[in-house]
Amino acid sequence: MADGVPGVAVADGAYGGDVGEWGPAPTPVGTFRLVPVRVERDLPLLVRWMNDPVVAAFWELAGPAAVTERHVRVQLDGGGHSVPCLGVLDGTPMSYWEIYRADLDPLARHYPARPDDTGVHLLIGGPADRGRGLGGTLIRAVADLVLDHRPACTRVVAEPDVRNTPSVAAFLTAGFRFGAEVDLPGKRAALMVRDRPLRALL
Repeated sequence: MADGVPGVAVADGAYGGDVGEWGPAPTPVGTFRLVPVRVERDLPLLVRWMNDPVVAAFWELAGPAAVTERHVRVQLDGGGHSVPCLGVLDGTPMSYWEIYRADLDPLARHYPARPDDTGVHLLIGGPADRGRGLGGTLIRAVADLVLDHRPACTRVVAEPDVRNTPSVAAFLTAGFRFGAEVDLPGKRAALMVRDRPLRALL
């Protein structure tokens, strides 16, 4: 997860505007939008998702509401380094996303980071939305939003657990390439990269 770098505070507006104002993204499966999380509104839904065994296996946030709340507040209190969002498809919240500055994240110690690299974490919330190809479509939409609204960002990165083969496959479907396997705290990850120069080709 993106826990931030102590002492680094970067307002989201400083490197690509307010994620909540990026607007809707039309996709083949419906209209998708990132909506920044509000704890008082969204915590019950996030807790339910985090306690789903499929999600818990990789996010490791199962348990009482305080566990999820603590994690989300770290994102919210990080000065814009990481922006936690609900993914809303045709008006229905169905996924959770963290859009974060990978070059300012501990991840940067484990790969040759570039300035303004943007990372994504995600989960698909409900079992009915898994296994039908939504992941790749929505990851592509979010990566396109990042590249559209953060002109200084030359690539979008992600680091799913190598054991999470559906997630790795979804990133490949979304036009990411496999960069390397990297050892991160708590997991061995597949570094996935979507390069701006190859955006139209993949």
